[in-house]
Amino acid sequence: MEQALRNILDVVEAAGGIAENITRLTWFAIDKKEYVARQREVGDVYRRVLGRHFPVMSMLIVAGLVEDDALLEIEATAFIGTGR
Repeated sequence: MEQALRNILDVVEAAGGIAENITRLTWFAIDKKEYVARQREVGDVYRRVLGRHFPVMSMLIVAGLVEDDALLEIEATAFIGTGR
């Protein structure tokens, strides 16, 4: 999870943005019970990477992900204005 969030932030920053430019996160998890059991850790990691910016978020529980060993995937949408 931490690496996924860091990757998202890296892409946003490479485009000239900051965490606050992230407008939506969609989380895909394969194990709801594990996700819920680790809520405190999830929150700690989230705040460490993205601070207190909380865009619109959705969580989907899925049967599997493309990478066999993956437990979580996060999709992000960010808006980085052109200044016009």
